[in-house]
Amino acid sequence: MAGALAGPGLVVVTGPPGCGRTRLLERLARASKRPVHAGGGLATLSGAPALALERATRARMPADDLPLLAEAVYSRTRGGLLLIDDLQWCDAATLAVLPVLAERLPVAAALRTPNRLTGESLDRLLAAATVIDVPALTDAEAVRLVAEAAPALAPSRVAALAVRAGGNPLALTALAKRAAHHDGDAAGFDEPADPASAAAAAIADLPRAGRTALAALGLLGRPAHPSLLGEGATVLTDAGLAVFEGAHLRPVSPWMAEVAAGILEPDARRSMHEHLAAATTGVESARHAHAAGNDALALTTALAAAGDARPQSRAEALLLAADLDPVHAVAAARAALEAGRTGAALAVLEDAPTDGDAAVVRAWALLAVGETPRARAALDAAPPGPETDQLRLLCAPAHERADLAADIAAAHPHIAHPGLAAALAGDDPDALARAEALARAAGDATTAAWCAWSRVIALADAARLVEAEAVAHEAADRAGEAGAYSWQTRFLAAAAWCLVLSGTGLDNVIAAAQSLADHALPAVADTLIAAAIALAEADTGALGAARARLARLHDAPAALDGLVAWLEHETAWLDGQPGPEAPEARPGLVGGLAHITGRWIAYDTGTEPVAAAPAPWPAPVDATLTAWDKAAPGPFAQAATAWDGLAAREQVRCLLALAVHSGDARSAVAALEAAERIADEHGLIVLAGRARRGLRKHDVRRDRRSARGGGGLTDRESEVLRHVASGHPSRRIAEILGITAETVETHIRSGMRKLGAKTRTEAAVLLSASEGGEP
Repeated sequence: MAGALAGPGLVVVTGPPGCGRTRLLERLARASKRPVHAGGGLATLSGAPALALERATRARMPADDLPLLAEAVYSRTRGGLLLIDDLQWCDAATLAVLPVLAERLPVAAALRTPNRLTGESLDRLLAAATVIDVPALTDAEAVRLVAEAAPALAPSRVAALAVRAGGNPLALTALAKRAAHHDGDAAGFDEPADPASAAAAAIADLPRAGRTALAALGLLGRPAHPSLLGEGATVLTDAGLAVFEGAHLRPVSPWMAEVAAGILEPDARRSMHEHLAAATTGVESARHAHAAGNDALALTTALAAAGDARPQSRAEALLLAADLDPVHAVAAARAALEAGRTGAALAVLEDAPTDGDAAVVRAWALLAVGETPRARAALDAAPPGPETDQLRLLCAPAHERADLAADIAAAHPHIAHPGLAAALAGDDPDALARAEALARAAGDATTAAWCAWSRVIALADAARLVEAEAVAHEAADRAGEAGAYSWQTRFLAAAAWCLVLSGTGLDNVIAAAQSLADHALPAVADTLIAAAIALAEADTGALGAARARLARLHDAPAALDGLVAWLEHETAWLDGQPGPEAPEARPGLVGGLAHITGRWIAYDTGTEPVAAAPAPWPAPVDATLTAWDKAAPGPFAQAATAWDGLAAREQVRCLLALAVHSGDARSAVAALEAAERIADEHGLIVLAGRARRGLRKHDVRRDRRSARGGGGLTDRESEVLRHVASGHPSRRIAEILGITAETVETHIRSGMRKLGAKTRTEAAVLLSASEGGEP
């Protein structure tokens, strides 16, 4: 087990109650040389989101945002060992995030079997884990354990106990301690027993105060202050059944506490729940009141607890209130949606009316889970108003949206509703900026973030990449300050994509994007950042790495399908292996780039291009497609000018096209030399190579291996060669610089060519000499 956790990974220890899972985790913690962060689930708080992780990190966790939860836990456990006990009492968010965390740090967890856990989260967790079943003790181990717990017992009695306990350590310990204080005959060794009955027998021997305190811990399902347990707290610590965790007392075996609660008589259980309802606060108090049968008190307490500003706590309280009185179902559903619990929102609305505000909230919930047609149908019973109109716009098919927006705008001449203003803004960057400001002033952070995102997309689709990148960075900063990790990474990924398309600092972009890609990301951000790295790798010559990365994007969000499809065609073309070009009729920048790549593929393969459907293309795209239609040098020169300062790679491609369509050799050479210069300046190695091949066809041959100095090397080429001089292999250099090993090799080859070196070592020596070092 220790070997499996030498690095990042997930180990799950499974076994029946009392088999020693917790002891195994404790031994692992003592043996670990890493800092240990230990937490665990609690029985009656099994619905509390991320509670086990909060106990391990001693900090509040954002359980409604899985990527943010992963980052929050990792930031507090980096370099350590994460231990999670009692997975059977953990919530779905904890189960879902552990495999993500295990990609970056060692995680060990204990899961009691059998249990009531079901669902995809558990299946994914076990599929990602090394599962270790704790075996029953051997006869020799059982005898040794009994002898340790009760050294005075005769060997025959030890053997009888070992048989009775069935190899369960907890049952063995409980029976042994009982037997140590009873006559052999009274102990009833001949009676069949399971661990629960053995524990119950041990609990029955406790003083009344101890039994009551242990049962209270079982009903609470969490550590409790000794003042809540009364005299029983001392009894439990003296008996070794509870230990202090800070100022609170927790049961050594939560299962023993469960057993103690389970053997209570109904009246005693109800009375204890009444006591705990009075002794606790908030949702916990309401749950105990409900368990005691006092639904009126439970409802009053739950509604009071709903005033908690924290979305998760508010959702828990209102969901309980709705369970007690369905009149609160709509409020509970809205709170659940705000907390990101769409499943709970839909569940609580199952018996709610189908009209009125319930229809609006049901539509939101259905839209959130991707059930757009059902959401649209739910709106048929929704009352008129700006929120309903906002949802109608969001649910409308694309071909109906423009007419619907016009009708809604006419019906609302003065729009004060931020959500509706955002929905009506469409893809107008200025209107989206105004809607964003309106939403922010109204305190609607979600609408403000969507407006900023729509604005980034609109600017990028208009080929205004520099503006899009700036807006994305500003929005990422705001999201970071608010702790909205999902939005922050989405904006950072969009900024990286814009930089790559513009051809700005590709090496640095690869390093920064690779660092971001190492984090757990939402689907949109993950796809965008992978696409940015893939295009940068392809442009800098790491074509194998780029194609491998794109092959992993098989489940990209539907909104990014066109982007991924273009990248696959583009990378294949750069690699000299173009496939059949079949761009879909998509609007915007990426749709236009797909058609431009298609024109190049058709030119290189001698096939007919697929005609671009009439569309409001961005000006540089329109100029480029017009140039291909006219197949004349003048329009290509105009297109190259249109891309200047926007996207270096597309400017280079226009210059290459100008050269091949020019009837004048001098003009062709000038275009190729300009393309070579721009490509070299921006690190576009593949396109620079194509320009040089074109120059050789015109008998322009320059010996690019004649320079014996560092002049002409890029900063990254020099940096890589310095690492070579230090004796680092390519893989280690890649780790240091945050780029791929293939990219490192590309920089080494480029540096060798520019320095006229035949080996990487010679290139490193020549660079050192040019910088004043020893040759």
